[in-house]
Amino acid sequence: MAGDGIMRRMKHHHLWIIVVSVLVVSSAAASAHDEMAQEIVREAHNPPHQRSDDRARFTTNRASDIVLPLPNEEDAFFFVVYGDRTGGPAEGVRLLAQAVNDTNLLEPDFVITVGDLVEGYNEREEWLVQMREFKGIMDHLICPWFPVSGNHDIYWRPSQSAPPEEHEKDYETHFGPLWYAFEHKNCWFIALYSDEGDPETGERSFEKPESQRMSDVQFSWLVETLAKARDAEHIFIFLHHPRWLGGGYGDDWDRIHQALKEAGNVTAVFAGHIHHMRYDGPQDGIEYVTLATVGGVQESKAPEAGYLHQFHIVTVRENQIALASIPVGEVMDVRAITGQVSEECAALGDLQVEFNSTIDLPSDGSAAHEMRISFVNPVSRPIEVTMAPESADSRWRFVPDHAHAMVEPGARAEFSFHVARAPAPIDDTWHPPVAVVDIDYLAETARFAIPTKRPELPLLVDLPAPPVPAAEQALALDGRDDCAMIASARIDVPDGPLTLECWLRPEQFAERTGAITKTEMSEYGIFVNDGVPTFLIHLADRYAAVAGDRALPIGAWSHVAGVYDGTEVRLYVDGRLVGREERTGMRRRNDLPLIIGADVDRRGNPMSFLTGEIDGVRLSTTARYTGEQFVPERRVRADEHTTLLYNFDALQGRWIFDESENAAHATVRGGAIVTQELPDE
Repeated sequence: MAGDGIMRRMKHHHLWIIVVSVLVVSSAAASAHDEMAQEIVREAHNPPHQRSDDRARFTTNRASDIVLPLPNEEDAFFFVVYGDRTGGPAEGVRLLAQAVNDTNLLEPDFVITVGDLVEGYNEREEWLVQMREFKGIMDHLICPWFPVSGNHDIYWRPSQSAPPEEHEKDYETHFGPLWYAFEHKNCWFIALYSDEGDPETGERSFEKPESQRMSDVQFSWLVETLAKARDAEHIFIFLHHPRWLGGGYGDDWDRIHQALKEAGNVTAVFAGHIHHMRYDGPQDGIEYVTLATVGGVQESKAPEAGYLHQFHIVTVRENQIALASIPVGEVMDVRAITGQVSEECAALGDLQVEFNSTIDLPSDGSAAHEMRISFVNPVSRPIEVTMAPESADSRWRFVPDHAHAMVEPGARAEFSFHVARAPAPIDDTWHPPVAVVDIDYLAETARFAIPTKRPELPLLVDLPAPPVPAAEQALALDGRDDCAMIASARIDVPDGPLTLECWLRPEQFAERTGAITKTEMSEYGIFVNDGVPTFLIHLADRYAAVAGDRALPIGAWSHVAGVYDGTEVRLYVDGRLVGREERTGMRRRNDLPLIIGADVDRRGNPMSFLTGEIDGVRLSTTARYTGEQFVPERRVRADEHTTLLYNFDALQGRWIFDESENAAHATVRGGAIVTQELPDE
């Protein structure tokens, strides 16, 4: 930041007071950070992992005696569980394919589904097509995968022509047994079948308790398998319907749960069907887990609460498991992000669009303009672009409402829109038009979305001069995101004399605070870092920086003026000369905005905000103040040397009226408001 490295002298008799203050502030800050960390870091579900202090496994040539804790060498592994694929749009298979890509990046020991693999509810010919589609995608997994049957996999339609077993035979021919178990790393995994149907009528339904009972044959097999797995570290159960929820599932699960409980080593039960995540447990030491979808119908009512496309990762250790969910498409391929991808996506993130002209907005608020928005693709790969003008003010109209383009490397993309607004006042509901720009970088094997850009369409607004209020007004700033900005193109300050001034009433200080800035290793600005005013102007090859001798008072109005007369840089506080430096040279320019109430970064965005009030901001092309002292005007006025002048008499829409002949009206950002000046405390 401009102004970094400026050293301020301290008198010796203040040193210990300052040191003690720093210690107190640092201690308070550390305490606040500890509290924040404790709020963010949640208590772990499991006890800490076993560690080893085996010194033979740790080596260094440093003098430290510390042996960092080492992980236990006992085996741990993880597997992945998928939810429902079906019941959603046909393109749900693409989500399934993305989940396969994600899973291959993770490389679990295996994947197991919890049913509804195909759309089903059809006859054999169509069912077989869907089966081949599903298996064709799943077979791209580099690990084994295990299916569990769901109602979509079994139910036949139309029911009048359904064979008694419906799709059971098709399922067992192409997917596997309706129930089965396997052993892996001293754990057992049991897949159950939850659509056997009513044992009396054969009716299959997941809404009728009599159709949601486990047959004696399957139950006996389950009990025998639990006995076979009695020495396993963990047993995991998988089925489609979460029968433990009761309701239409009835109460048959009670006897199943009792058998699992008696086994003594069943760790968790997984199901799907309801298309959202749910956790019920532990019950008698057994965790009951329901998954959402991997391509199935998804209402996305509350994605962060489990209404989304996702899969579970289950990490297994000797005495515990860890459960985590990953949204489909959120696993990043480390090897895909090459240096080229990283650098070129960053270049697209910095990309600035170009506007062919400025929209004239007369005092009646109307507009009719043909706007062209363009940019050149700066990278070596093609990009896909969507451009859509919009506004939170519904009185704007755009034709067309959006446009798409594939832009080859080095090519120019150009989008044309008719922008119109019927005559309407610039009132509290007024909002500017913006160009919403979405860019995807198309790498060889992946696409990378660049954060959405929302540059405002340039406007030249004709504002009436507001009446001078009975009491002085000021711009109130909250120190978080409030400021006012003036585009560089509206500011014409030739090399030579310059004066930048304002009235300030700070409410608190920060280590780094901009008051009026256009500085980024160039131009000029006033800072109040730690409350001490500093005027900077970049002349020749470096800054001239003149700092005050003390901090501004909190809760009181102070006048700050930076002056350059062509040979000397001076700083005045309340009309008193507090610093000077002999300097000359050409001013280094930039095209960044002038920001009132904050510093400006290299992209033209505000940062390091001021907390308090600011008034009487004036930029002049003359050295207004000379000598050792002067009496500042409480209300500054415009003359032939005035480039910008803001007395903050009113907020018109989102603009502050510029009283200079430039009519460079400032745009308010954040929640900054114009309010009656607070008196000194």
